[in-house]
Amino acid sequence: MPDLSVAIVAGLHADARRATVAQLLHDVPGSVVLHHDLATAAAGTVVRTVRDATGILDAGETPLVNDCACCALREDLVPELRRLAAAGQVRLAVVELWDSVEPKAMAEVITAGGLTVTAVITAVDPSLLLPYLGNGDDLAETGLAAAATDQRTVADTFARQLEYAPVLAVLDSPNADDEDRELLGQLHPTARQVPVGGADLPRNRSTQTGHDTPTNPALLLRGDRAIPAPPPRDDPANPARTPAQTPTPPTPNPPGARGTARPAPTDPHPAHNPNHPPPPRSPNPAPRSVLAHAALAGFDVEAAAAAQHPACALLPVEADAHGVSTLVWHRRRPFHPERLYAALEDITCAAARSRGRFWLADKPDSLLHWDAAGGALCVESAGPWLASLPDAAWELVPAVRRAAAALDWHPEHGDCCQHLVFTSPGLDRDGLELLLESCLLTDIEYAAGRSAWKRIPSAFDTLLEI
Repeated sequence: MPDLSVAIVAGLHADARRATVAQLLHDVPGSVVLHHDLATAAAGTVVRTVRDATGILDAGETPLVNDCACCALREDLVPELRRLAAAGQVRLAVVELWDSVEPKAMAEVITAGGLTVTAVITAVDPSLLLPYLGNGDDLAETGLAAAATDQRTVADTFARQLEYAPVLAVLDSPNADDEDRELLGQLHPTARQVPVGGADLPRNRSTQTGHDTPTNPALLLRGDRAIPAPPPRDDPANPARTPAQTPTPPTPNPPGARGTARPAPTDPHPAHNPNHPPPPRSPNPAPRSVLAHAALAGFDVEAAAAAQHPACALLPVEADAHGVSTLVWHRRRPFHPERLYAALEDITCAAARSRGRFWLADKPDSLLHWDAAGGALCVESAGPWLASLPDAAWELVPAVRRAAAALDWHPEHGDCCQHLVFTSPGLDRDGLELLLESCLLTDIEYAAGRSAWKRIPSAFDTLLEI
């Protein structure tokens, strides 16, 4: 089977995503875009289109698998990519994910299918960063759920899309200011940012449907329709989710979809019918933009997964510019579970985005994952701290995890620690630090030792599903 490069383009910012796809089609000779529209799942099917820069090459429907739209996507995606590879006429297959589909699961599915993912790109409109990160509404409330059981929110879905991708395609938005751009840089400082949406591209026109799509920050895009964006977190009409309402952590890319059904698009260009394939491409013509080079640069699925694991995640660093701050809070003393639980809402709502790992006194051997956006917090166990494992078990731990622990090893507690990162415009750094410090064990509590810590009443069993 001839080599085929696969680039995944994801993102809830539909204008930015479509501009990115349009630029890749324009700049990479021999490229096509494969897209599964999950909005038609309510009618029992998922609509698949394959197109190049001139129009639609193929369109069809795939039935739901176990009443699951994302399962249908997984079942159909790899065979379609293999078909494109076998034809030998496509250099780059751009997989444009539907709005709320997260790139991590799809990258792993494609790689497991024996294909080569050369890039994962999340498309972003900087002017929409804060409205989306502050939006704690469920995806179902905005018509963006990928399943009837999808418990994700707009904020946490967008945060994962943003932070997984090593490349960010940044829309040249006239509504973005220095604060927006600084927020983007602090949220994902290791990402390669590539501008998209120049004057030579139809930035405000959907390459999928041909319809004009709005760029108003007050609108969310679903398929080819605009719907009002839910109010931001600080809007009185949308109170922040309290800890008691915090959903259990969702599985990546929950299955299924709901939405308004519409017929599969038909090909207006008979010459592009699948029975009349396009003429052979010249072998490996040079790409013509920074974005094109990024789409072909290469991608390591295992390294990307490790970079999201709370034990070795590449978290943001201290920063303060243009009204945006990042606080890195690192301590070697465990939290008192009851005091931390009582302060969860204030801590969670103190920043647009916070994440990291933390240590509870009553569960001293458990590494816990903190993941908050939009006023909602997800807490889950990420397994044991390495310090709690016997030496023989270390060989079973990935090398990147051992290396990360070695860099942060304490002679008494090993890798057990608090490492939380908070990023937000207008962050009250001093107030947040004082609040966090008040949740740690006191000197007397700390001196009592681990056996006494374990007798402290648990407050997180409900959140951890224990």
